[in-house]
Amino acid sequence: MTSRTPLVAGNWKMNGRQGLLAEMAEALAGYNGGAKVVICPPYPYLAAARSVMPAAIGVGGQNLSDQEDGAFTGEVSAPMLAEVGCGHVIVGHSERRALYGETDAVIADKFSRAQAAGLVPILCVGETLEEREAGNTEAVV
Repeated sequence: MTSRTPLVAGNWKMNGRQGLLAEMAEALAGYNGGAKVVICPPYPYLAAARSVMPAAIGVGGQNLSDQEDGAFTGEVSAPMLAEVGCGHVIVGHSERRALYGETDAVIADKFSRAQAAGLVPILCVGETLEEREAGNTEAVV
């Protein structure tokens, strides 16, 4: 059996400000634990995050487009994320599924785009609060 390294990814969602990066970098400076740690700040802070985070701390995008390039205002492509120093990207978050109607097919396309750009996709599978409270977690996942 092969052993796996646990991954701990912190998704900032639409929270925090750039000043938080320095605080996090300082707090994580001595980290040498057994898990891979990745922070996923909002897009405007990605390049700054990579420049201040210790090398052992990964930086990831919170989402990516299922398109390579083109006239898709507000979208971010996998190559763009890689270019600013991201090594990971979150795909399939339940909020994206629920609020933006992302289907399994769209998420599969995003997953493939991430891999093609050399990013490690973090595939989210999960339930909404309502589904959890109804006891449907296993069926949804």
